Amino acid sequence: MIDAPDFIAAAAERGISFWTGVPCSFLTPLMNAVISSSDAAYVGAASEGEAVAIAAGAWLAGRETAVMCQNSGLGNTVNPLTSLNFPFRIPTLVLTTWRGQPGIGDEPQHELMGQITQGLLDLVQVPNAPFPASAAAIGPALDTAMARMAETSLPFGFVLPKGGVAKSPLDETPVAARPACTPEGAFTAAEPPRRVEVLDLIRASVPDDTGLIATTGYCGRELYALDDAPAHLYTVGSMGGASAIGLGAALNTDREIVVLDGDGAALMKLGNLATIGAEQPANLTHVILDNGIHESTGGQRTVSPGVDFATVASACGYAFAGRADTLEDSGTLLRAALATPGPRLLHLKVSPSRIENLPRPKVTPETVARRFREYLA
Repeated sequence: MIDAPDFIAAAAERGISFWTGVPCSFLTPLMNAVISSSDAAYVGAASEGEAVAIAAGAWLAGRETAVMCQNSGLGNTVNPLTSLNFPFRIPTLVLTTWRGQPGIGDEPQHELMGQITQGLLDLVQVPNAPFPASAAAIGPALDTAMARMAETSLPFGFVLPKGGVAKSPLDETPVAARPACTPEGAFTAAEPPRRVEVLDLIRASVPDDTGLIATTGYCGRELYALDDAPAHLYTVGSMGGASAIGLGAALNTDREIVVLDGDGAALMKLGNLATIGAEQPANLTHVILDNGIHESTGGQRTVSPGVDFATVASACGYAFAGRADTLEDSGTLLRAALATPGPRLLHLKVSPSRIENLPRPKVTPETVARRFREYLA
């Protein structure tokens, strides 16, 4: 058994100072100590996959990161670990618990995951080791993890058994009450502009030093077709993760961050909006480009016609929210949003762009990630 402050201090000495995750009873001592520590910044995520994406955004803004979760939540991390961290080569330290460890009694829902925890990490190419069991083992274990992450630019995992960390008190500031903003603008029922036209408007209207994070699918490909720049991150995978990436980046840079999201992607990780509202990044603008379909997969309908994203954002604590369905109104709304400290959400109705022979980015995800990290730095 170790003391949590010893592990946190050793991690901080090696540059890991940004933490995010979802609680587990096995993690309580370590998570309480992280939350209470002056050596660590912590963001509580709505889901384990969101935590991985938040950490990726923080890494893109120059931080070294750690993600904490119960092994039952490893399934939620598979998508970003395989389609975000792997192609973009983004390292993070993954601390997962070992509920259902064979030979140790636990609840029935943990039985299978307890048998396959290390095998699942191996399968998604996250090398892993037992969590250090003594104070003397902390430094060498972290050195091994850091060396492996430096070598591969990929995550490394520790598996924490029951009772691995001594009890720690929790000193946590309550989430401040956030009065609901009144959404601005309205839908006119006009024929919406093409998404590529709105993307071009946003690209031309934001401050020159803004970082643009485009969701997976046609959105990122259209931004690339308009202009390829170090300020652009084309999220080629991890559907639903763009807003969490944006949050992690915005919390760790002074630059404006604009997330170009889709209705289907936003719906997939709607909990991200609650985390963004709680964290209150003043430099984050979240744009949901809503065409009502999953366009890049054949045009299947989403349920967005029944969702008022601006009202959802207001209820989650965004400082500004609005809606528009014309190019002119979208521009007016964007200017009003940028004049207000964030977080801000714009629900913009768009039509499919239907660009013939839409190119895919020819620059590799790894290169995109590193030039974006250099840009934010």
